[in-house]
Amino acid sequence: MNDTTAQKSAPGSGYGVQRTGLAIALMLTAMFAFAAMDGVSKILAESLPIPQILWVRYIFYTAFVAVMLRRPGLPATLKSGQPWLQLGRALLIVVENAVFVLAFTLMPLADMHAIAAASPLIVVALSVPLLGEKVGFRRWLAVLAGFVGVLIIVRPGFQALDWRFAVAVTGTVLWAVYQILVRMCARTDSSDTTWAWTAVVGLVATSTVGPFVWVWPDAKGWTLLFAIALLGTLSHLALIKALGYAEAGSLQPYSYTLLVWAAVLGFVMFGDVPDTWTIVGAAVVIASGLYAWHRERVRQARPR
Repeated sequence: MNDTTAQKSAPGSGYGVQRTGLAIALMLTAMFAFAAMDGVSKILAESLPIPQILWVRYIFYTAFVAVMLRRPGLPATLKSGQPWLQLGRALLIVVENAVFVLAFTLMPLADMHAIAAASPLIVVALSVPLLGEKVGFRRWLAVLAGFVGVLIIVRPGFQALDWRFAVAVTGTVLWAVYQILVRMCARTDSSDTTWAWTAVVGLVATSTVGPFVWVWPDAKGWTLLFAIALLGTLSHLALIKALGYAEAGSLQPYSYTLLVWAAVLGFVMFGDVPDTWTIVGAAVVIASGLYAWHRERVRQARPR
């Protein structure tokens, strides 16, 4: 998973003229690039240590962020009103990324993303105790339905519930907690500051492990590492541009196409075909998430 999807605005975003069609196309491109990056990570993790893969990703990611934030520059942008919260949030996303890459090596891409699609619903549930937000009865029903969808995918009691699913659920919960922390940081810091902390802390954290577990890649490995860097840059750039052309709320439903891309690429790259229960469960999760999003839009549209 990738941290910028949790941010409501990108660095330098000013919506200006609404170009919804272009924004949707860019959002779809970003979701495809994220899914492709996950697929490449799955291949690389078969021969290279996960910390090494993440280290390379963060090297290129930090370079990309530095270019995007060249004015006023990374040092100035790192000034935060909540440095310890930013540090914890940035470290959490490193752990979450590692858990997700591990999950991709254990199960099909579509299965993992079907479970991960429940993260917005977990955010809704956690927003009450952690953010003090109010959640209406209908959105609670959507959360409950989403968890039923996850149970359909996992099917405890009907199949061996092994640790692969525990890894997938752990990654999904970490991703949801991370999004809550992003909202907390947004109370005092700009999205530019959050973005900068993500890159710098992630690079420092992976640099303490990545070089020491380094396995020298062959020609194919270098090509795939370069592909990850390229796909990561493309995905973040497309997402940033999309958020610059339309509001994040209007683009949220299209983020679920990540699951579609994961299913397609999982079949093309690995021959994986989601079973009926996974498809049904994913449909329930997505429908629940879209309904919760709809109710939030309705709530925001009401007169204060």
